[in-house]
Amino acid sequence: MGKGKSKIIVNQAQELNCNIILFNEELSPTHVKNLQKLAGKKIKIIDRTGIILYIFSRNAKTKESKKQVELAQLEYMLPRLTRQWTHLERQMGGIGTRGGPGETQIEIDRRLIRKQISKLKKHLEKISRVRYTQNEGRKNAYKIALVGYTNAGKSTLLKALTGENVYIKDQLFATLDTTTRRLDLSKELPVLISDTVGFIHNLPHNLVASFRSTLSEVNEADLILKVVDCSSSYFKTHLNTISDVMKNITSRKIDYILVFNKMDRIDDSKILNKLILKYPNAVFISAQKKLRIKKLMDEIISKATESNLEISVKIPYERSALLNVLYEEIHVISREEDIDGFNFRVSGKPERIAKINSLLKNNSAKGGVSDTLKK
Repeated sequence: MGKGKSKIIVNQAQELNCNIILFNEELSPTHVKNLQKLAGKKIKIIDRTGIILYIFSRNAKTKESKKQVELAQLEYMLPRLTRQWTHLERQMGGIGTRGGPGETQIEIDRRLIRKQISKLKKHLEKISRVRYTQNEGRKNAYKIALVGYTNAGKSTLLKALTGENVYIKDQLFATLDTTTRRLDLSKELPVLISDTVGFIHNLPHNLVASFRSTLSEVNEADLILKVVDCSSSYFKTHLNTISDVMKNITSRKIDYILVFNKMDRIDDSKILNKLILKYPNAVFISAQKKLRIKKLMDEIISKATESNLEISVKIPYERSALLNVLYEEIHVISREEDIDGFNFRVSGKPERIAKINSLLKNNSAKGGVSDTLKK
């Protein structure tokens, strides 16, 4: 946008007595500085990232999400200090001041912001390690992550699937924290399902980075439910956004189910039928009205059983130390004892089954996994 166009926009805002000009794109610090000079002190210039951060700050509820938002705000603020706080560019150096000799106020502020950024990153790394430890304790469970554009109905779907209360509100970025619930599919397979922060088109990279620990649930998932508001005229853009953000979060190839939510809001049956024909592998539902939730559950069960093995394991009494490893690594369906040892029926991911089998073969000629594998 050139200087002439900028002047036209500012003049229109002044004529309408506006106090804010919002831009639906990320502006460079220099661009904002020039616009602010034209607009004067009475009109505030805010770009796309600025308004997203404002919404995030209002919706952050937990200690972790508040620190994630603060980190993103400070990283956004750092290169923009020169244009937002030009009045601070006065000399503050000398004895008895915070800065060193010749250090300007703007340099002091930058140093303090960098220090706070470093502090926040260390704190979030600590939270991330705790989350990793928690995930290690859940490694025998089948993990599902809900992802999708903001306000697509992920939290409502989580409630419909689990029957448990979660925070639901019809607004952008109502969910900033990961919510994990148990999903009762069958006694043979423990399942955990997590709701995540909503995506948005052209989501700033620093926001993705700030929320990386929260979004780690996606990277740890065995199955992704890509939730899309099919009643939105922008649903194709939302689909592309999901793909773009997923590429930034993980390099793993994770199995997924495409879930078209809010089908009840499409009044024209012809439009709905066209969508169903165009996306034959998608599951069309209404989470709010609980329409076709059973169909989605059946699809989840099918995916879960495909990726898990059900096998028989025998552990001799002399190798009973392996019992703890067995219970930690895979899900135990049943346990019986005979004169030779423990007989288990278990289910788990192939790599974990292989680990148990390897341990048994290395530690005992008598122990092992049966050759019969049931998918």
